[in-house]
Amino acid sequence: MADQENSTVQYPKLGLHIDGEWVGADQRRTQPVLNPATGKPLGELPLADAADLDRALDAADRGFREWRKASADQRAAVLKGAARLIRERADTIARLATMEEGKTLPETRAETMGAAGLFEWMGEETKRIYGRVLMRPTGTRSLVMKEPVGPVAAFAPWNFPIHNPARKIAPAIAAGCSVILKPAEEAPASAMAIVQAVIDAGIPPGVVQLVFGVPDEVSRRLLASPVTRKITFTGSVPVGKHLMKLAAETMMVTTMELGGHAPVIVFDDCDLDRAVELLAISKCRNAGQVCVSPTRFYVQEGIHDRFIDAFQKRLERMNLGDGLLDTTHMGPMANPRRPEAVEAFVRDAVEQGATLRSGGERHGEEGFFFRPTLLTDVPLSARIMNEEPFGPVVATQRFSTLDEVVEQANRLPYGLAGYAFTENGRTANLIADALEVGMVGINSVMMAAPDSPFGGVKESGHGSEDGPEGLSAFLVTKAIHQA
Repeated sequence: MADQENSTVQYPKLGLHIDGEWVGADQRRTQPVLNPATGKPLGELPLADAADLDRALDAADRGFREWRKASADQRAAVLKGAARLIRERADTIARLATMEEGKTLPETRAETMGAAGLFEWMGEETKRIYGRVLMRPTGTRSLVMKEPVGPVAAFAPWNFPIHNPARKIAPAIAAGCSVILKPAEEAPASAMAIVQAVIDAGIPPGVVQLVFGVPDEVSRRLLASPVTRKITFTGSVPVGKHLMKLAAETMMVTTMELGGHAPVIVFDDCDLDRAVELLAISKCRNAGQVCVSPTRFYVQEGIHDRFIDAFQKRLERMNLGDGLLDTTHMGPMANPRRPEAVEAFVRDAVEQGATLRSGGERHGEEGFFFRPTLLTDVPLSARIMNEEPFGPVVATQRFSTLDEVVEQANRLPYGLAGYAFTENGRTANLIADALEVGMVGINSVMMAAPDSPFGGVKESGHGSEDGPEGLSAFLVTKAIHQA
């Protein structure tokens, strides 16, 4: 039965937030925001023009000069206040995210609480921005200080429309920076709700700006300005490389959380039932549109057939539907581009000799739904073994030895996350050490927590979000020598 409360949340009027003011469409360009469960429009989003972006830059410059003077207690009060308000508004924020991005209400509620937890944790961590005193002769001092890097340009994607904005805003203001946030145009109301919580918690005007627009126009304008001192970006590898080239013109500090293609290694001695359950749920989370989603499955020969049979049955029990319905296990994909892209991956794999065990097609008459898909014995030449599908598709291969599977897992230039399932402690240690990734899950699919660094290696990016490392990414080091 449909969730009876879903009609109580109205989709808001959309706007930009610049220099302490919400800005509507007026004479600006707009683009529709679609409900991915129906394909129908929810609202019209105003897009920033050059004058808007210049105003945001000027406000961020002024905001930084004031906010950097704020004490740790003042910064913590805003961050903890935002956390409290996000928790109070959690149901509304979650429903907005489900309406515009598609994932289920349990997922968006968990995401909302995760965002609140990140704000609260950064509120505590702002009191632990330490420097140090170096040993010098009597009467002299040498100090090492940590200072905010400056105004930040932050770019967040649509797949986590609540948590991604939180990841950009919370550490920036904890460090004493101002920020211009450009979230994805597909899911703007979620970001607006997070920004509103920060505003209501007392952030001064000019410290947090929210803009939407044509992505290349916005990025070029913000990154060309001498005001901007750092970029933090979450998104695809090609776009990340493009933004790094723009940032290089001013030697801008960069944090890049880019795409992955996570290997999953299932050993003969794993707990089969637990592995199947965890991996099926994780694979279908947000319809597979997760940068750390388990994707390339390497299953050891002794357990292969049993694992595949059990995994297929588990995927086929997933109910697809509107994320606002309490019977839904997996919602739609976020936009009409995604089902088309996944179809192409599946078609290519089958043409190259893979076996389609389940799924492989769209679902329903409206919206952007795609059935959970299982491909087995997928050849290395298939696109899905080399490119991130970003959808509810699993590609599997068999393996026999540890050395063999390590070579396959590390074969690609991506290195964000990797998973392994084994009950052997030595095997767990060996595979954790061998995987060339920023994050490893052993018998676990949990990859994110406020106190733990989140980020990759190789072409999956550099720098970390979350944890002390995530706050440090918004700080620069100054040495002061005094005689």
